[in-house]
Amino acid sequence: MRAVVQRVSSASVHVNGQIVAEIARGLLVLLGVESLDGQTDVKYIADKLAGLRVFDDEQGNMNLSVQQVGGAVLVVSQFTLLGDVRRGKRPSFTAAMEPDQANELYQQCCQRIEQLGLPVQRGQFRADMQVGLVNDGPVTILLDSRKTF
Repeated sequence: MRAVVQRVSSASVHVNGQIVAEIARGLLVLLGVESLDGQTDVKYIADKLAGLRVFDDEQGNMNLSVQQVGGAVLVVSQFTLLGDVRRGKRPSFTAAMEPDQANELYQQCCQRIEQLGLPVQRGQFRADMQVGLVNDGPVTILLDSRKTF
């Protein structure tokens, strides 16, 4: 799994002109599910997101997690994170998991984050979404469950 994580002061997802998800302070997570992903990847990404210390403490140091600041998580499925452009200029998405299986792991990842005590909002899987955000910092972190050491 690959995730682009952004610390936000607000974020929202619109589908067909309607808001389907929104959060105030928290993390916007763009999540790509790879064909070889499984439960280990779900656990790694969810646990890492819940504990990621990217919010400022009283001294202005990034020492606090989203839970410690009372924030929420907005998770948006984005298979294009797995696009490979090493050959040519048109991305290849052969590394992305098939949609039905990817949706299952995406939902499981969201559920695990919820089980860790965080409020979670979701984008709409396979929809044409417009994602709006105010990146706070900006702070953007890349996570990849295949690159754990």
